[in-house]
Amino acid sequence: MVDFSTVVLIGLILLALIAFFKTIRIVPQRSAFIVERLGKYRATLEAGFHVLTPFVDKVAYRHTLKEQAVDVPPQTCITQDNISVEVDGILYLQVIDPGKASYGINNYQFASTQLAQTTMRSVIGRLELDRTFEEREAINSEIVDAVDKASDPWGVKVTRYEVKNIVPPQSIKDAMEKQMRAEREKRAVVAQSEGEKQAKINVAEGDKQELIKRSEGEKQRRINEAMGQAAEIEKVAEATAKGIREIASAINERNGQDAVNLRVAEQYIKEFGNLARTNNSLIIPSNLSDMAGMIASAMTVVQQARKEVGSGPAGR
Repeated sequence: MVDFSTVVLIGLILLALIAFFKTIRIVPQRSAFIVERLGKYRATLEAGFHVLTPFVDKVAYRHTLKEQAVDVPPQTCITQDNISVEVDGILYLQVIDPGKASYGINNYQFASTQLAQTTMRSVIGRLELDRTFEEREAINSEIVDAVDKASDPWGVKVTRYEVKNIVPPQSIKDAMEKQMRAEREKRAVVAQSEGEKQAKINVAEGDKQELIKRSEGEKQRRINEAMGQAAEIEKVAEATAKGIREIASAINERNGQDAVNLRVAEQYIKEFGNLARTNNSLIIPSNLSDMAGMIASAMTVVQQARKEVGSGPAGR
């Protein structure tokens, strides 16, 4: 049989072990333990090794000081234009004061989530459906401000809030899809018409430039032809004037008069012969025998021309 003293000894050893384990507390990094003595707050234990009073002190609350991500369940919200949408999100918070988080509220995570949902309904109710997709940053900011202000007595800091999904009803989805399809088709038609318009403008501009270039070329051609004709007329006039001056100079030389008489007589006879060949009837002047008179008449004309040449700019 077991001795009674042995049983008592074993009991004392077990009691000592229990007391030892209840006395020693090791707090992990980024954690905080709230210690109560006889049901009353005594201290907040930070990371490290701590010794408690057995059977008097106890760890009542354990808090993590890390940032916590709390899922906000989906909820139905009514927009300003009376459209029901389902909205959910994620709330990020962090315990700043473990004492307030323990005694300021029963469950700070649940309270923060409920407050975020309430604020979400209020914010969505002030927006139209189309704006809810555009104003996500504003929605997040308003929820953070509201929840952070309310959670300050709880020793909790709300760092940010993110809207995950905004889900409208299926009928609204179908209408939005039709609207987007119509908008895309409209943009395609507008883009096509703009392209055709630009193509027509480019063609018209090309035709205009072509006509301008062609008219400028035609203008330059005519100018060149006119300048060529003017130069030709000028050269012919200069050559004629030079020839006349040469003839006048030759007449004034020795035996020049006789040469002129001979030339006039030759031209007269030649032209008279041509006239006789080109007509059926032969015309014979009445004074055919008076060749000297004819030559004298021609020479009178030549002398008169010479006088006019001599009285011109060269003679002067």
